[in-house]
Amino acid sequence: MQHTMRWFGPNDPVSLSDIRQAGCTGVVTALHHIPVGDVWTVEEINKRKQTIEAAGMSWTVVESLPVHEDIKKQSGRYKQYIENYKRSLKHLGECGLQVITYNFMPILDWMRTDIAYEMPDKSKALRFEKSAFIAFDLFLLKRPGAEKDYSPQEIEKARLRLSKMNEQEKEILYRNALLGLPGSEERFTEEEILRALKTYEGIDAKKLKQHLFHLLRQIVPVAHEAGLKMAIHPDDPPYRILGLPRIVSTEQDAVELMEAAPSVANGLCFCTGSFGVRSDNDLPGIVRRLGENIHFIHLRSTKRDAEGNFYEADHLDGDVDMYAVVKEIVMMMRKRNISIPMRPDHGHQMLDDLRKTTYPGYSAIGRLRGLAELRGLELGIRRSLDDDKLVG
Repeated sequence: MQHTMRWFGPNDPVSLSDIRQAGCTGVVTALHHIPVGDVWTVEEINKRKQTIEAAGMSWTVVESLPVHEDIKKQSGRYKQYIENYKRSLKHLGECGLQVITYNFMPILDWMRTDIAYEMPDKSKALRFEKSAFIAFDLFLLKRPGAEKDYSPQEIEKARLRLSKMNEQEKEILYRNALLGLPGSEERFTEEEILRALKTYEGIDAKKLKQHLFHLLRQIVPVAHEAGLKMAIHPDDPPYRILGLPRIVSTEQDAVELMEAAPSVANGLCFCTGSFGVRSDNDLPGIVRRLGENIHFIHLRSTKRDAEGNFYEADHLDGDVDMYAVVKEIVMMMRKRNISIPMRPDHGHQMLDDLRKTTYPGYSAIGRLRGLAELRGLELGIRRSLDDDKLVG
């Protein structure tokens, strides 16, 4: 695999030299300073590309080229935003980019209730606690009609969970729950969040899926012509939150979106963490069956329980059988005669990084550890397969 890390641009506390020292040959990034929906110009793309190349690495994977909310809802100026998206794709192709990651999650890109969950070794991980989230939804955000989404037992458990929180803990929960909202460095009011949620009234999973398919039929031919491969990231977490539909959570969802616009340019960002939160997702099987359309890989593991809670485990621990997954990836790459870019997704905050402020999940040392473990696992699998071939 091509070993990369995500970089959030010049303001990222983790520098390009840090990433290169970790053993990466490439960087995964985006033009975060450009407003969602605006066109990415050739000048801005090349400026970022030259910065990365000057640091001795390459930039071939965009993460992410964001989809405007109007496109997801097919409202407002969505037709213009689709045209802008096409222009950005053409410019990215002209500049030599290869893979474009994006998602189709309404409003919130991801959801965690705790971004400093203490592990037994005192490192810190990201965690989603269902009772805390329900408490946020019902009693802090006070979303109208939210009680219909939960059982009486879940509501009572959330009420009890909230009663044990002090005001500071409630504030931290509120902020954590909205970190996946673009621009959430500043506190959004309940009214602003509820207003955004209200714009999705009447849009169920079926309709949202139709909107995604419409977008794919518009942009996949453009991407193919530009020499690009689209890689959609699965939902995080892969189930309904805040009454919003989720439509890229299972293997069947992935099959349907690829059938909507059949092309080698229409594929997946295979995230073992997002898919792995659901016990009904067969991760090695997804690689086996959909490998032709996997263009980018996020490797991380989560530890889940029967109540819907999960936390980010060490990369080789948790519920993801990372050995089986990486073995399937290696065999798939050999079959296709390619090398797919990957990145160690998230990482524990540990060692010296415990005294630093970094993007949640994106501290340097935790990802360095994850990358080292994954590189070793991959090398062992490759050597083992070669030995088996010699013996055979």
